[in-house]
Amino acid sequence: MISKNGQAERVVSGMRPTGRLHLGHYHGVLKNWIELQNEFDCYFFVADWHALTTHYEEDSATISDNVWQMVIDWLAVGVDPSRATLFIQSRVPEHAELNLLLSMITPLGWLERVPSYKDQQAKLKERDLSTHGFLGYPVLQAADILLYHAQSVPVGEDQVPHIELTREIARRFNFLYGRETGFEEKAEEAIKKLGKRGAKLYRNLRNAYTERGDHEALDKAHALLSSNQNLSNAESERLFGYLEGGGRAILSEPESMLTEASKLPGLDGEKMSKSYRNTISLRDDPIRVEKAVRGMPTDPARVRRNDPGDPNRCPVWQFHHVYSDDSTKAWAEEGCRTASIGCIDCKQPLIDALLKEQAEIAERAKPYEEDPTLVRSIIADGCERARETADETMEQVRSTMNLDYY
Repeated sequence: MISKNGQAERVVSGMRPTGRLHLGHYHGVLKNWIELQNEFDCYFFVADWHALTTHYEEDSATISDNVWQMVIDWLAVGVDPSRATLFIQSRVPEHAELNLLLSMITPLGWLERVPSYKDQQAKLKERDLSTHGFLGYPVLQAADILLYHAQSVPVGEDQVPHIELTREIARRFNFLYGRETGFEEKAEEAIKKLGKRGAKLYRNLRNAYTERGDHEALDKAHALLSSNQNLSNAESERLFGYLEGGGRAILSEPESMLTEASKLPGLDGEKMSKSYRNTISLRDDPIRVEKAVRGMPTDPARVRRNDPGDPNRCPVWQFHHVYSDDSTKAWAEEGCRTASIGCIDCKQPLIDALLKEQAEIAERAKPYEEDPTLVRSIIADGCERARETADETMEQVRSTMNLDYY
């Protein structure tokens, strides 16, 4: 995808290192990342500071091991460091700086209204979440996104409110600090670079939008600016802001990129989650995987071998939807409904498919497990690239806030 400035559209996404990744992560997040890296300018990061908002009492060695093991999992399933920038949040201190500055302008009420604030407190009762870090983690999340001028953020429906809050924070920042001295005069000078015909068209389209709310005119004006090669980045940003009657957009407002939730349940039929102890890790022990799948609950109606069942009431059937081809699914469905096969028979193709997938992941992970310097080198390169982008953003932010006096 191409953004309005003619560059590949940027996507930012992160994962908290709270333990070994499991199949729910793979089918819910990582498969999507693998597709996105081929189409977008992707920044994927280890959100280790976010892990501390709920797991601040964890032993630091545990978090460190989780970080490196998670990166190995990424690489083993096909996340490609030549196609995406992989980095660790805490290795890019600009995240903390922007988080601090944004926290100065974010109203307390905005944070208290975030749906997950009270939800997480209710779900994680065993943890003391009455901390400044937990209340303010949506601001840190906003900094993670805004630092890289992300156009899109892949999220599930439950995370959409976080992206909307990020947009509100960016909008508030731009409103407070985007009205640079002499903004209109600088915008008019930039308009001249569009050429006589382009300048006239731009003014007509701007008037059509600001006076009549003509969104089609706004789209045409965006296209006009995107196709012009005579404008600097600052001039282009200035004219995009001038179009809507506002100031220069220092921080870009991201859009939510809705992703499908993982269709894979846990071993007990509930959501796959480490807290429920119902997961299969990406690099699990083969013996454990086979034993775990054989022990999965099935349709309660199948008390005896010759009792017919209903696949739609069986967690194993959802695994078939992910791992089996059409002929295997047809065999399993008919066999269940007619009781021509037993539940153990039904599970065997899944065991075979899972063990094959796990063996492939383990094989790709082996070089990184044997030589940890490979992983550290990939992350070091990614952190360097991320810092270059983050530093450019912070230079703009400091200048806009008049904090570049040193």
